[in-house]
Amino acid sequence: MMPLLGLDADELRAALPAGEPAWRARQLYDALYRRRVSSFDQITELPAALRQRLAEECTPGWPERAARYDSRDGTRRYLLRLADGKTVEAVFMPEEARDTLCISTQVGCPVDCRFCLTALMGLERNLTAGEIAGQVLHLADDNNLWAREKRINIVMMGQGEPLLNLAAVLKAVRLLCDPRGLAISPRRITVSTSGIVPRIAEFARAEPRPKLAISLNASTEEQRRELIPITRKYHLADLIEACRAYPLRPWERLTFEYVLLKGVNDSAADARRVVRLLAPLRCKVNLIALNPGPGIPYETPSPERVAAFQQIVRRSIPCFVRKPRGLDIFAACGQLKRMQSNLVML
Repeated sequence: MMPLLGLDADELRAALPAGEPAWRARQLYDALYRRRVSSFDQITELPAALRQRLAEECTPGWPERAARYDSRDGTRRYLLRLADGKTVEAVFMPEEARDTLCISTQVGCPVDCRFCLTALMGLERNLTAGEIAGQVLHLADDNNLWAREKRINIVMMGQGEPLLNLAAVLKAVRLLCDPRGLAISPRRITVSTSGIVPRIAEFARAEPRPKLAISLNASTEEQRRELIPITRKYHLADLIEACRAYPLRPWERLTFEYVLLKGVNDSAADARRVVRLLAPLRCKVNLIALNPGPGIPYETPSPERVAAFQQIVRRSIPCFVRKPRGLDIFAACGQLKRMQSNLVML
């Protein structure tokens, strides 16, 4: 059956039976994206015969919740089952002023970052635009989130490398940002990349365009090759040059994420090299002390080491330490590997 989630208004019109007026597609679009219906029975403005035919030939396309894990800090990690039985993860992080949804763009990930649990899965397949947007719909519905009532941030920092699935990512962004649908501002969406250099320029031309975050995680070419093997193809110098050429909007900064690994990339010398690398750019740095997991051959640096690194960087560049969320349920950055053992399933 054809999933409708992921189709824009023109595509929905083409999917309707011949002879249906164009405004039926607008009704269907409104129901799917603004009202977030998950069953054709709920679209009562459509004739009963049309609802019946849609139910026979199509599916709304929502992912099914396989499991939900609730953290002591309020974070929720979702294991979502797709139509072909594969699963992905998404994370809800509540805060007083805003809520953040971390979503996936691939099943697994092809980028073999040595400090990330998701990398141990390898890549199973890309997600469709509907499967990407469906994560947002599912989490928003489960937590009663509405962008018109409270700010919703979306970070594409879950499973996968978004720039290796760029067409689907950008289509999902268009659907998420449409004021006739979920109405999420592109300023509230951040796409993170490990540094797929040729796709950065393509991403820059997107409309609407979310914010861009770069996973740096090293201060030298050699160090980055060890931690992020794709650096052998997309060199650090080329990545920095792509960032220099990136057309920032007046209100915008590039974000660089830097995972600190004890005794590997967390020295004062590393911090000074990071400053020299990024000084020509309008940017900020988010530091992330390694979130540990089974199979990861690195350790978490001490809070003192993290603070010392931050102090050096922030003299020249805005630098923040990202507080981990959901560590007890394997929901923190770099921990998404569909872990299920020893956790309470809801």
